[in-house]
Parts: sequence; structure tokens; C-alpha cells
Amino acid sequence: MALTPAHVSEAHSRDLTENERHIVDEIARRRDELVALTIDLIGFDTTAREHDDDPPRDESALQKYLAARLRAAGAETDLWEPAPEDIAGSPMTPTGLRFDGRPQLVARFPGAGSGRSLLFNGHIDVVTVEPRERWTSDPFRAEVRAGKLYGRGACDMKGGIASMVFAAEILASLGVRRAGDLIVCTVTDEESTGAGALAAVAHGVRADAGIVTESTDFEVKIACRGSLIPTITVLGRPGHAGCPQPHWRAGGAVNAIDKASVVANALRRLESDWRQRTEHHHPSLWLGLMVRFLIWVGECISSTPPSRRLVYHIAYPPGQADADGWGRHVREEVADWVMRATQADPWLAETPPIIEWAPEVPAAAVAPDEPIVPIMLAASADVGRPGRAWGMDGWYDGATFTLGGTPSIAFGPGNGSKVAHIVDEYTSVDDLVAAAQALALAAVRFCGEA
Repeated sequence: MALTPAHVSEAHSRDLTENERHIVDEIARRRDELVALTIDLIGFDTTAREHDDDPPRDESALQKYLAARLRAAGAETDLWEPAPEDIAGSPMTPTGLRFDGRPQLVARFPGAGSGRSLLFNGHIDVVTVEPRERWTSDPFRAEVRAGKLYGRGACDMKGGIASMVFAAEILASLGVRRAGDLIVCTVTDEESTGAGALAAVAHGVRADAGIVTESTDFEVKIACRGSLIPTITVLGRPGHAGCPQPHWRAGGAVNAIDKASVVANALRRLESDWRQRTEHHHPSLWLGLMVRFLIWVGECISSTPPSRRLVYHIAYPPGQADADGWGRHVREEVADWVMRATQADPWLAETPPIIEWAPEVPAAAVAPDEPIVPIMLAASADVGRPGRAWGMDGWYDGATFTLGGTPSIAFGPGNGSKVAHIVDEYTSVDDLVAAAQALALAAVRFCGEA
């Protein structure tokens, strides 16, 4: 569905009910508790794994900390370590990926049973703090300076997790009864594979709608692109770089760099072709994008390069995905363009490139009139943070939940496009408070008051 001015303009604030005003005021009154929760979460080192077999860090301790808090607030909690077979066969994850020491958490605040259920979700893993020496303060000992809370994950996305957990706790402490269930789910591995959310869906975590509290700067994100990472190995033939070489059919050297340019030029043309296909475009996302990296290892400077690896990051919009959200059609098209280009080169026709595909993440979108979208827009505007429904140029776990049956948006504190992953990452305390207020209002309005 195309976005209309109503979907992308600022939502109009409305008068809060007495109950809603009480919720908003209580979150503001207890802002120091929200800051303390965020600082606690940042204090757990949950740096994402770089390799599948990297040992866990503080993931289990953080999840147990949250489970205890949520149980104390009245939630039914489930903390579990998924088995490798729970996610087996997915294009997203490496074969045999294990979750030892990396549990997932779901907590359910039951409603009266007659309303819609809502999922709050966030990922607990964070990117590396390196280069650590450049930080102004310890990245795992968060500090508040001039109204900003600094620490690894303050923006992406322990600030969002703190806001959603605190919103749920406030609703429980005030005795606000909802008609529908409120579900809080925190997962691992978003920064590496996306396996945590996949395992949660396999475990049965579902709701009528979901809010992933990524750092969206109070925009409501309704779409994201999928991504593919092909490695294309182009073979040449080594030879002495300082000596004349006969034709390759007579045994002469073949420069793999020159041959790799045939592949690179073909994919450049494919990217241009994608940009002309308006039927694939999403009104709130960038067009299809390819980023190329060159890799070579251990080659002698005096030898003709015998091989070249081209590694691409290919981001594609939902319109290019197959019916299940995955990039099978994109993979096929990339392979076809490479094959047709290399058939025109005699060496490459006889020595075709090798294409290997890494695990991928899927594209997804929800309609701008999906019920949670206007509710979230209005709730944010009602606490002084008007925004718009728009797309996310990165990827987030909402795609997995959407494809798993829970239409999900992203909404949260902090400006992830500018501040996530940087040295001296931060989010403002006022943003944390406003996000918690907006999330609490959205929960009451979507689930309905009992």
C-alpha cells in the first residue's frame, strides 16, 4: 500500500484520559528508576559473537536479571536456551548454531482475555566497544553527562529495552488492567545472525502486533530491506609478473583482477537495472543497493594474481523478495547476470566464477494502516514526540516476527542512524522517558482497557 500524507505527516495529539495522564505522570516521576535500569543493562557485557563458536559473555546474567524484575512485576516468565534444531533449515542461520549460555526470554502479563495481544521486543547483544581506548568513559559503566546517558548499547538497543520493560512495570504497578496480553521478549544474536528472534518465533512467541524498540528517533518503522552476502571467487592463472606471457590457451598467465572486472561490471549494470524497476520500490526505502568489497590473501607481488574474491552486500526491498520474504529471486538474478557476462569471455566461460552465499536476513513490511501503526504514531505525538511512518534502511528483528505471524514495527528512543555503534554511544534521558510513556500508552490503547 502506498504511503499517503496522513501516514507520513505528524500525528495529531489528543487529550489524554485521566488514566493515561496518570500513567504518563508516573513514568516521569520515576525517571531516575528508568535511568538506573538502563545503566544496569549496559553494565552487562553482551558483546555480539563474531564467530559461531565464540563463548557467551553476560547474556545469561542479563536475561536472568530481567526475568526476575518482570516476575516481580507480575509476569509469567519463560527463560530457555534454544536447541540448534529449533532454527535448523532457515536461510538466516549457520548450520548447528548453538545457544549455550545465550538464553531467550519471554514474559507475559495476562490480560482479561478479550483484547488484542501486543509484543514488546528487543535484542540484548551489542557491537564491540573497540577501539575502547577512544571512549571518554568506560563503555560498560554508563554515565549521565548533560542529560545524555553514555555507554555501549545506550542507543542500540538497551535504551529501548529499558523503556519497554519500564513501561510494562509501570502499568503493572499502577494496576492497569488490559483486555489483551502484553508480552515482553528479549533475544540474543540480532547483531550477528538474527537467530534469537528466529528461535523465539519457533518457540511460539506471537501476538496480534509487535513493537521492536530499536532506536528510531520516534519514527514508526514499517518496512526494512533484506540482505544477501555473496562471495564470488574469480580464478586466474599464476605466472611471473616480470616475464612476457603467452596466450592463456598456450599455458600463459591470466590476471584474476582483470577477469573480476567482468563480474563487477555486470553487477553494476544489474544494480542500475533494479533502479529502473519501479514495481520493486517501496515508498519509504532506498532502492536496491550493492556494496562491493575486494579480498585477497597471501599473494606474491611478483606473480600474476591467481584469484580474486568479490564480496557483496546486497540490500533488496520487500518488492524483490519471494512470497516468504527471502531473496531467492535476487540470488537467481545475480547468478544469471554473472553467468551471462562470463559466457562472453572465453577464459571465464571455461573457468566460471564460484558463487557462495552466506546466511541472509529477510525483507518485510507492514501496511501503513496496520492498526498498531496509527496507535503508535498517536501515542508518540501525545507525549510530545510526533513522528511519521517510514522505512528502516538497516535490518531489525521485526522482519522475523512479521514473517512469523506478528505484524511488527520499530519504535524507540535515540537516533540509531547517527549514534548506534559509535564510540561514546549515547541516548538522552528525556528520550528514554518519552519512549516509555509512548509505549505504555500504545499498550493500553492497542490491548484495550479491561
